Amino acid sequence: MRRWALVVLTLLLCLLVSSVAAFQIVEFCPDTYTKNEPDEYLVLAGAGPLADLVISDSVGSLRFPSGAVLDSSAVIARNGTAYRQTFGVSPDFEMYDSSPAIRDMVRKGDLRLGNEHDQVVLTDHGTVVQTITWPGDVDPKQGQVHIYADGAWDRRMLLIGQSRLPPATFQNVTLTAFVSPDSSAGVFYDAVNGARRSIDLNVYELTDPAIGAALIAAAGRGVSVRVLLEGGPVGGISPAEKGVVRSLQEHQIPVMLLGGVSGVHARYRYDHAKYLVIDDSAVLVTSENFKPGGFPEEGTSGNRGWGALVHDPRVAAYFAGVFSLDWTGVDIAPAPTGQGGAGEEASGTFQVRSPATTFSDTTVTPVLAPDTSSLITDLIAGATRSVRIEQAYIKNTSAGTLNPFLEAAIADARRGVSVQVILDSAWFNVDDLKDNDEMVAYINQVAVAEHLPLEARLADLTAQDLVKIHNKGVIVDDRRVLVSSINWNTVSPNENREAGLIIDSSEVGAYYAAVFATDWDARSGSSEGKAGRTGFDPLKGGIAAVVLVVIALAVRRRRA
Repeated sequence: MRRWALVVLTLLLCLLVSSVAAFQIVEFCPDTYTKNEPDEYLVLAGAGPLADLVISDSVGSLRFPSGAVLDSSAVIARNGTAYRQTFGVSPDFEMYDSSPAIRDMVRKGDLRLGNEHDQVVLTDHGTVVQTITWPGDVDPKQGQVHIYADGAWDRRMLLIGQSRLPPATFQNVTLTAFVSPDSSAGVFYDAVNGARRSIDLNVYELTDPAIGAALIAAAGRGVSVRVLLEGGPVGGISPAEKGVVRSLQEHQIPVMLLGGVSGVHARYRYDHAKYLVIDDSAVLVTSENFKPGGFPEEGTSGNRGWGALVHDPRVAAYFAGVFSLDWTGVDIAPAPTGQGGAGEEASGTFQVRSPATTFSDTTVTPVLAPDTSSLITDLIAGATRSVRIEQAYIKNTSAGTLNPFLEAAIADARRGVSVQVILDSAWFNVDDLKDNDEMVAYINQVAVAEHLPLEARLADLTAQDLVKIHNKGVIVDDRRVLVSSINWNTVSPNENREAGLIIDSSEVGAYYAAVFATDWDARSGSSEGKAGRTGFDPLKGGIAAVVLVVIALAVRRRRA
């Protein structure tokens, strides 16, 4: 009899534990962009009756209305009307009555989610089942939505209105690999000129009148063309872009600006993506803006960049979904009409060395910032033999914290993986005391000090007849290739809208590795060219050495 009593007691305890663990706060936003945060909210997940749940902080508490039952999750907002204005949908419950259509919580005191510090406690049947403290469990930031997933808070920084697209991988994909300035224009114009139904284009800057003319010609033959641009690029919208936009508008092509609405907080710091979707069957993704330097006429000099035209309706549909999300929103506005100026033109001669090549049976994984930019860290960390990196620049997170992508690459070298890094040597990337030449010096200093298979170089632009390195590419084990718009700084992977691809194919890897090898080995032979390659300035180098030793020591202390 006592054994049966013990069994019953155990079952009751299991049921109680199950009940206690059934509910959890999985999302909240305490510091929104609106004054006094009437649209602040939290999300409760679980299943079952809500009668015995209490959400509280130090000055107030909330209970659910009588008879409330949760199927999966529910949004509890401070003010339902304000929440709808911000997020476009109504919450399930509200703390203060603003609409008869939204159920009211039973309120005691005044529970407010503090912007900089607070603590929220969830109890069930009088037992504390969850406590969230900030700072601590999360680090608060205005506009940030805190999310609990896979046993941790905030694996990615999510700001209000940003998309939450999960990773997706597509197999048996056919694509055309190309590089700028060698073959980018030919691939781009063939794709645009071959469009029959639709072109959706999203790019940070559009200043090339030839690209504008191709889009106008497509619209003239009945193709639906939509153009989405960044509303506030660094330095403002240029006269050249205004001129191209005016031409598009004169031919009834809608041009919208992301972040172009006065008084409305943009979802992304910058819309820095560079892609276009064609006929819902192909998508072109590149590191280059739609400027003459990114798509120069064949034989004309330009930027070093990488791109891929993916011939696959599944991948096209994925990017069409991204475009649709970004095309709609409270921060989208038509580009203003204006006179503008003359478009930009490319100059200088260039000998084509890397023609575009089509490959089949590849595996493609889209990479979006900020949604899935962590895939880049995973890509680099998964290297077993080699990592080849070609970037416009690399910026550390702070004085004592390395760029996480670079940190992953150095960790590879410490495991014996060969790591090579090429950075741009144009004057604007080597003129300050903390830019590319100092970064190259730091990387090489680490390599020498630790005897690592690691080396960094500044590109010899003279030898390659290049304007600049604008690439954001990575090759891992000569088979997995990152083609993207994502710069190696703090903002780009975490707060911008960016787009890229990870391509898994030994043949595609060999294609880009050959381009990389050409850039790596290029030497003009002149003293100017050598300086451009090494970027060494004795005075700057001495100062940089001191600064970088301090950085290295700080990083080691942090790891310890």
